[in-house]
Amino acid sequence: MTTGAQALDEPFRSRRNHWNNQIASHAQMRPDAVALRFRGVDTTWQQLHQRSQKFADALARRGVGFGDRVLILALNYPEYIEAVFGINALGAIAVPVNFRLTPPEVAYIVGDSGAKAIVTDTVLQPLATAVLAQATALETCIVIGGKTAEGVLGYDDALAEEGTPHTPLDIPEDTPSLIMYTSGTTGSPKGAVLSHANMNAQALTCIRAMDLGPESIGFCTSPLFHIAGLGSLAPYFLLGGKTVLHPLGAFDPTEFLDAVEKEQATTAFCVPAQWQAICAEPTVKDRKLALTMLSWGAAPASDSVLRAMAECFPNAANVAVFGQTEMSPITCVLEGEDALRKLGSVGKPIPTIQARIVDDEMNDVAPGEVGEIVYRGPTLMQGYWNKPEATAEAFAGGWFHSGDLVRADDEGFVWVVDRKKDMIISGGENIYCAEVENVLFGHPKIREAAVVGRTHEKWGEVPVAVVALIDPDAELTLDELEPYLNENLARYKHPKDLVIVPELPRNASGKVVKVQLRKDYSS
Repeated sequence: MTTGAQALDEPFRSRRNHWNNQIASHAQMRPDAVALRFRGVDTTWQQLHQRSQKFADALARRGVGFGDRVLILALNYPEYIEAVFGINALGAIAVPVNFRLTPPEVAYIVGDSGAKAIVTDTVLQPLATAVLAQATALETCIVIGGKTAEGVLGYDDALAEEGTPHTPLDIPEDTPSLIMYTSGTTGSPKGAVLSHANMNAQALTCIRAMDLGPESIGFCTSPLFHIAGLGSLAPYFLLGGKTVLHPLGAFDPTEFLDAVEKEQATTAFCVPAQWQAICAEPTVKDRKLALTMLSWGAAPASDSVLRAMAECFPNAANVAVFGQTEMSPITCVLEGEDALRKLGSVGKPIPTIQARIVDDEMNDVAPGEVGEIVYRGPTLMQGYWNKPEATAEAFAGGWFHSGDLVRADDEGFVWVVDRKKDMIISGGENIYCAEVENVLFGHPKIREAAVVGRTHEKWGEVPVAVVALIDPDAELTLDELEPYLNENLARYKHPKDLVIVPELPRNASGKVVKVQLRKDYSS
């Protein structure tokens, strides 16, 4: 038994089951096989292992060690994955950050995580520079694509450095690997701490749910800052299969189909809005595709989208995956054979976790009744970074409280009814109403504000702001509000409609009656 990280003989260290050792195994056994393909350029398993180790060397020379945190603020590149592995090789923790956030939002994460370094790219360098100006504790900035300013280090320059390599460590599986920040209902993001064991359990979940093997070719469209990105890559790191990284940007269904056809990808994950666009692409049925598995999640899919997927991809199983960041993320899977028979369901809880549907007193509810789904199992996070009270609340009663209100039928299939936490899912991104409301409260014209979700054909839901003004005779428009929102809130969180009311409806205790607001403004 070991406690913490220790420098031990290689035979002992090689027994650890986490993605650094998995990459090392593939580099040894199939060094020239392709691990990643990006824009037509291959990275072999040997290259992936060697480059990630060199990145670990560069970080170690700058004082990064076991338990330290390193932010990654970048688009999807092979270097992103190398950086994660290099950080983890030191026993340090990677902190992927949503690049849509504003400088104050990123600076909050820097301060909360206590990060010592940041990895960015040339596209996002202006955002990183703004963050560095606010988060002075950051000691190192490394830029994928080359040095762009004084005081920063080019990524390839870091790999090319001469110097003492890091000391290999034995890193136990329960060592934190990632801190994935999710927006909190109070407006402050919370960092879910995910261990190497969590990610390995997630890999096994995907392998089973999607029937993956070493010959599978994954197609990744999800941003790597999202758990759906790294979570979907985990099984390929374990199995040694190839992953095609799709460049981020405005989603183009024709480009998606061109790439999937060219690469002969066998599996692909997209959010429902993307599958809707793909199925509407005029040439979709004429393509020579190798897809055997389609998967979707992160937002509800309409019956029409699911039927269109079945029509456009008759030879591919349609698998729904449901979960949340705190669970690494998958908790429920709707297998392809049940996709149409149980239309609208998110499937059954996976066999490697425990799940219950309970009332407010933690009593199990009967089939057909609505309750909160709670979890235990090997994919469950260690807790929220730096937030013991939020962790204790989430684990009340010895189970993780998801905040999702669901019902199950007699066969155990689960349907999501509502969310206990006030959250909107727009295009696969979580938007918490309280966070948006807190920003609106700071506007000089606004007296009170409430945010609700409105159904949207493309994005699933979009936020709508209902506000009362300080001066009842004043006026306020979305266009006027936009510059203020741009300074304080990521653009995808911006309200898409603004409703001015004399006052918000409140109950006898003074709380805003959001049920009434949803009834009035959600459609």
